[in-house]
Amino acid sequence: MRGCSENELIQICQELGLKRFRAIQLFQWVQQKAVTTWEEMKNIGERDRHALRSRLTFNSLEKVREQRSKDGTRKYLFRLDDGETIECVLMDYARTTSRDRHTVCVSTQVGCAVGCAFCATGLEGFRRNLSVGEIVGQVLDITHYVRQEDPDFQVTNIVFMGMGEPLLNYDQVLPAIQLLNQGQGLNIGMRRMTISTSGVVPQILQLAKDNPQVGLAVSLHAAQDEVRNDLIPMNRRYPLIQLMEACREYTQITHRRITFEVALTSKNAKREEAEALVRLLKGQFGHVNLIPINSVAGTGMERPDPELMSKFAQVLEDAGISVSSREERGADIDAACGQLRRQWEGEL
Repeated sequence: MRGCSENELIQICQELGLKRFRAIQLFQWVQQKAVTTWEEMKNIGERDRHALRSRLTFNSLEKVREQRSKDGTRKYLFRLDDGETIECVLMDYARTTSRDRHTVCVSTQVGCAVGCAFCATGLEGFRRNLSVGEIVGQVLDITHYVRQEDPDFQVTNIVFMGMGEPLLNYDQVLPAIQLLNQGQGLNIGMRRMTISTSGVVPQILQLAKDNPQVGLAVSLHAAQDEVRNDLIPMNRRYPLIQLMEACREYTQITHRRITFEVALTSKNAKREEAEALVRLLKGQFGHVNLIPINSVAGTGMERPDPELMSKFAQVLEDAGISVSSREERGADIDAACGQLRRQWEGEL
């Protein structure tokens, strides 16, 4: 049910002999009010609820664990109906000149097939894609839990940067985005949602054609194929020349700036790497987001010295490339993708 659009619910209600307005009420209860039981739907009678139960189920996610950081970040481990587990994170940002931002980082797959060298999720391999309802359900369940403490809580932003490669589950991710955007639901603006990809070229081009107005972030991490091959195996299939051509075509079609994510380690936070990045991004409409790597056991990757990061950024700035360093959240609660799931499974 959580994966159903308003039109799909209208069709189901018509088949059950229920009025159209029942579908609209149902959609609002599920998607806007984030209820988790039928009994919470106060304006839908028991007879109609019984009819709806014959066709629809909630499939709420089971909260296995929740961790809270001293900076307010919350990380959740949810169990799915088949026993698999996924992670998602709520990050709160207080603003002085605009509204506060409440960002949810959602997963799109159980595990990940890409196998990036620094990622805890990739160490566990790929299990399966998430459904539309499971993707949207992460946002709904977080909303449900937080509203128990703050009834006025609203998610304002979504980043598809959790477990999995979103563009390898494109057929489920795009409908999830459209559902989260619905005015009768959570009404999250398209431009307040961002998809992060390791570089799946065909789907980058498809996203440009579908043009849902969401943001695109490319996990670049290296500006030379021989380096990127080791960090992101996807590069062997779609090398930098193909990836950058797709990025140029994306910006030509959408007129939107791409964020290029660069994870820095003690090994790659070097001037020559920064200079190679300048050459790669010359003329590209984009912004570079520098990310200090989270140390993950088994990857052999260590965080860079802050001075090295500063010097790396300066090389980009001197070349006229827009650059910033990501504000870290939840470092004290295993907030990096896949860490909590690995920790929990290691305890079983």
